[in-house]
Amino acid sequence: MLAECGDAGTHTGEVGGHGDSGRRWRMPVFSVRTRLIAVITIVAGLGMLAVGFVVYLEERGRILRQVDDLLAANLESASYLVTQGDDETGTWESSAQALAAVVQRASPDDNTGTVGIIDGEAALVPGIPLDVDLLTAPDFVARAVAETDDGEPVIGTYAENGVVWRYLATPITIEPPDATTAIFAIAYDIEAELAEIDVAARVWAIASAATLIVIAGAAALVTTRLLRPLRQMRETAERVTAQSVSERLPIQGRDDVSQLAVTMNDMLDRLDEALDSQRRLLSDVGHELKTPITIIRGYLEVVDPDDAGDVRETRDLAVDELERMGQLVQDLASAAALHGPSPIRRVPVDTADLVPQIVRKAQGIDGATVETGEVAEVVTALDPARVTQAMLQLAQNAVTHGGGHLVIAARVSGEELQLSVRDFGPGVPDDAKARVFDRFQRGADAEGRAGSGLGLNIVQLIARAHGGTVRVTDAVGGGALFTMSLPLARSGIRVAPGLVIPPRPPLPATDAVRVPE
Repeated sequence: MLAECGDAGTHTGEVGGHGDSGRRWRMPVFSVRTRLIAVITIVAGLGMLAVGFVVYLEERGRILRQVDDLLAANLESASYLVTQGDDETGTWESSAQALAAVVQRASPDDNTGTVGIIDGEAALVPGIPLDVDLLTAPDFVARAVAETDDGEPVIGTYAENGVVWRYLATPITIEPPDATTAIFAIAYDIEAELAEIDVAARVWAIASAATLIVIAGAAALVTTRLLRPLRQMRETAERVTAQSVSERLPIQGRDDVSQLAVTMNDMLDRLDEALDSQRRLLSDVGHELKTPITIIRGYLEVVDPDDAGDVRETRDLAVDELERMGQLVQDLASAAALHGPSPIRRVPVDTADLVPQIVRKAQGIDGATVETGEVAEVVTALDPARVTQAMLQLAQNAVTHGGGHLVIAARVSGEELQLSVRDFGPGVPDDAKARVFDRFQRGADAEGRAGSGLGLNIVQLIARAHGGTVRVTDAVGGGALFTMSLPLARSGIRVAPGLVIPPRPPLPATDAVRVPE
């Protein structure tokens, strides 16, 4: 690993010197599990470090305050002894005698030392050895004498000669005063006092390290359990191909990761359905194209090139079959366009103007007798060209299978605009209603009729592109009722003032308009 990193560094130098952009050092890749464990452990470590630092500062401040309180207590004790006097006489014969009593009765403590100073010289020390020998600092006595020159007690810090002492120096004065200058001094070794919390710090460090190990182990177990579905997703995605999309993830638990597994399974279901639909489409297209190709080839193989009549008949048949194949390709292109990212273009449309135009256009279908039913007056956002295409396809279907007499209507039901085409034919059998909008589905009476079988499927795609549906039901009194339900989009929709509705197209004079099925 170290060798690889070294090589990477060398390559980086080559990039800077020779412009070889293809060889660059890359950061090592760590798994999500490793990164989570690292983040959890680092955050926990930083938290422990912050807590330990705050506790250390607080404990250090407490010790320093305690030292000052103890020095103040010694000052009060010394003042009390001097004021009370000797136990037998109630007075002190001299300042030196009072100083000796104070030094003798000073309460010994850890990391402390005391000394009695007479006329600027160290003269008295306790009868028992203490932790701190104040005489080891050669200029401490002089410092205490100088600090108390004004006759007032002082609490200060002595940080010289490699020691740090917090000390109290107070003059001992009796009544009536004598000529002797007596000073009582007591000091605490601050470094020794603070060293006591070092033991606690070491215990804290050991306990924190053990805790971090436990946290890292727990994080490893938890992340392994939580990320197992993600690993299964990756393994499943690696196994999924266009030929095999049957893999599904097991659902365990009710957390976010399990919900992700549910979403992944839903996506695989949609992918499986899309691929299956694609396979069916290719199979259906192949089947639909196979028949005209077989017919054309069969007639071309047996045509008599010397018989002009046979040649003309074969040519007419081939042209007719090619037109049917061309119509099939055109319908497939229309269906594919409705699967695109922007299959429709919504604009504000007034149904009171749109429906009459659809009726006028439907009247141009050969064999159609069109009536106008209920027409709702509502403004909504839709693609008028696509809606017109769908309605004319339903009208053509009514002419082809329902006898030609039909009623076109539009009504509002709740928050839906329902556009309908009703015919008076035999209707659609119940067992065919569920699949009548599938690709290449043709009615039982379609034998010998032109059509690709994609017309009603295109109607369904147009309805779905608008967020709606299309269905077929039995009409009251007989016949079939095809209803396209589109959600109303009225929010913020308004017809611009002065909008000019295009003139209705005139009825065709001779040639009938034929809408391909």
